[in-house]
Amino acid sequence: MGRPAVAAARPVPSTERIKAQAFAAGFDLVGIARLGPAGTFPAFEQWLARGKAGEMAWLRRDAALRRDTRLPHRGARSAIVVALDYGGRQPAGTLARYARGRDYHGVMKERLFALRKWLGDEAGRPVRGRPYVDTGPVLERDLARLAGLGWFGRNTMLINPKRGSFLFLGALFVDLELEADAPFGEEHCGSCRRCIEACPTSAIEEDLVLDATRCISYLTIEKRGDIPIERRPAIGELVYGCDICQDVCPWNVRFASDARDPDLTTGSLEGTPDPVALLRMSEDDFTRRFGGTAVTRAGRQGLARNAAVALGNRGGPGDTEVLAQALEEERDPVVRSHIAWGLGAIRTPEAIDALRARLPRETNEEVRQEIDAALGPRSSGEKVPGGVG
Repeated sequence: MGRPAVAAARPVPSTERIKAQAFAAGFDLVGIARLGPAGTFPAFEQWLARGKAGEMAWLRRDAALRRDTRLPHRGARSAIVVALDYGGRQPAGTLARYARGRDYHGVMKERLFALRKWLGDEAGRPVRGRPYVDTGPVLERDLARLAGLGWFGRNTMLINPKRGSFLFLGALFVDLELEADAPFGEEHCGSCRRCIEACPTSAIEEDLVLDATRCISYLTIEKRGDIPIERRPAIGELVYGCDICQDVCPWNVRFASDARDPDLTTGSLEGTPDPVALLRMSEDDFTRRFGGTAVTRAGRQGLARNAAVALGNRGGPGDTEVLAQALEEERDPVVRSHIAWGLGAIRTPEAIDALRARLPRETNEEVRQEIDAALGPRSSGEKVPGGVG
């Protein structure tokens, strides 16, 4: 018997057909970039050296791979760079818009894997490739600019002149030599500084620099443990992420769209969840409510911690009672510390009474210090329960 016939390799699909297939898969922007040295890597390296990444250690750990886009996936020659519009017209809330639907990582990777399979079917051979969506050692914005999708705004977001910046970015690295698009060569922020002026924590610096250690998105999502005390008041009632610098951007005011993608919007979370419910959640409650969404990044501890800060900043009717009860019942010391801060921020007589009642029974030293700080300065000779002060 002869050997089975092997399908002959066919010409690689044209860039027009590749883009048409990507659009058909549900992406809103598509461009092709040639892989090579990352133009923004020197600035990225300097940003790390200045400590602007905060505790995001993985950025430093794989920094060397980011200097050249040929390194993360050996053999790759081109990147099909895509963007998915998650909508910026939904009402502003305390939960960032990007996190209200299904986790975008899974949605985009599924589509990029399907695009890779289509490429292989069309080429008559397996196409070696790998999708990257916000988790690999890739400077996605750099690739997106190279692929002609937009420019870097003053708030460091990628801005597209027809869609604004409410975009998820991803890329499919492939071992194909594809015709590259012209890089986006202009920036259109001009003299506008609205994002800089609107940022509650002054996280946006001049010259396209974002200080992550001041950014509310970092503080409420990536920051583990205690949020620095001096940052808490400016967080306001935000419990996960922040859209302020995008909301004020003129390009979004004019071009942001409604959230339309069913894979992102089906079963969407409410934009302003009740911080009382978030504070009272158990681990099981957290998993049931937020499983399959990007909110899992913060974990139950982080979200409850953020809710305690939000309640302290809100200080509405009943918030003192909620925090006072939580101070007695919460088992996580990090969350308990922020509950104590919240009571100190509200500072009603009932809040002070709750702090004083808890202090002699508090066994965690960090929480005791937080309670003591929340109680504030005392007159000379005033006794402190438990001997702290």
